[in-house]
Amino acid sequence: MKLPAVDMDFLVRFLTDLLNIPSPTGFSHLAIDFVEQTLQPFPAVSCRRTHKGGLLVRWDGESADHPRALTAHVDTLGALVKEIKPNGRLKLSKLGGFAWNTVEGEGCTIFKFDGGCERGSILFCKPSVHVHGQVVGDTKREDANIEVRLDFDTSTAEETLAAGISVGDYVVFDARVEVTNGYIRSRHLDDKACVANLVSAVKSMSDAGIKPAQTTYLLISNFEEVGHGASSGIPAEVEELLAVDMAAIGEGQTSDEHFASICVKDSGGPYHHGFSSQLRRLADRYQIPYKVDIYTHYGSDGGAFLRAGGDVRVALIGPGVDASHNYERTHLDGLLATTQWVMAYLME
Repeated sequence: MKLPAVDMDFLVRFLTDLLNIPSPTGFSHLAIDFVEQTLQPFPAVSCRRTHKGGLLVRWDGESADHPRALTAHVDTLGALVKEIKPNGRLKLSKLGGFAWNTVEGEGCTIFKFDGGCERGSILFCKPSVHVHGQVVGDTKREDANIEVRLDFDTSTAEETLAAGISVGDYVVFDARVEVTNGYIRSRHLDDKACVANLVSAVKSMSDAGIKPAQTTYLLISNFEEVGHGASSGIPAEVEELLAVDMAAIGEGQTSDEHFASICVKDSGGPYHHGFSSQLRRLADRYQIPYKVDIYTHYGSDGGAFLRAGGDVRVALIGPGVDASHNYERTHLDGLLATTQWVMAYLME
């Protein structure tokens, strides 16, 4: 069977909108709402929230004797206000695994407990070479040396508190989405790019009148960046889980922005050989460009489910993403290839 055409305009529009919705781990409800609203028009799809706040989508298939699931996560890196400093600026606590230098200088939004928000910038606490000289370049970027400069008049902790900012408020990094020459540059392509792959696959197959071969669940998880996203939420009857997450690009890696990748091993060990081989044969049959890779400093929601005792076959695919957990970039070629690979799997 021929793969249906992928509506790339829809994919880019959906992804751009999703990237611009704040969703750091623990504060992903707005993004979950958006995904659910996008999927609601498709009649074969039903959605419900997990107790943890993720989105579980059921997609009725031609058969239901071997149900399967796919997962991608909508939660991103971010931070919480750890302390209001005597100078009125904010000390932060990380959400997810990243280095402070990757967000230094970035704009951010602080979401206050009362529902309002304030703007600011993430800075090294001695940021000016004209004032601090060599200290700016020589000092290690660690929790104690990073602060948020707030964009309202404050120079004391009391003034910041009076503005409604408190310990525990969420701090969201600016995504800065840009689409140019087929590339998409943005923070948080990990893993919103793959949520776009799944939603685009649903749209493309539904528009073509094609159901998945087996009843399929899609789990849009919301705690992956802290390690337990898909540890729960996958229905017990599922036999296979395909995790769809970004492929890390860099020295020693085969992954590429213009390709989809299949990860055969990450920090949690090897993925299911038979399932991975099945996916590679599908990609070969449909002439989907892909790479095979191993990520030694990486974990996925597939691994989280296995560690929680999931008795399923697990494999992992995704588009190549440059500068992961930094200011990331991918290409439409890789997004198209991954969406096609998801559809090829669903149709078999």
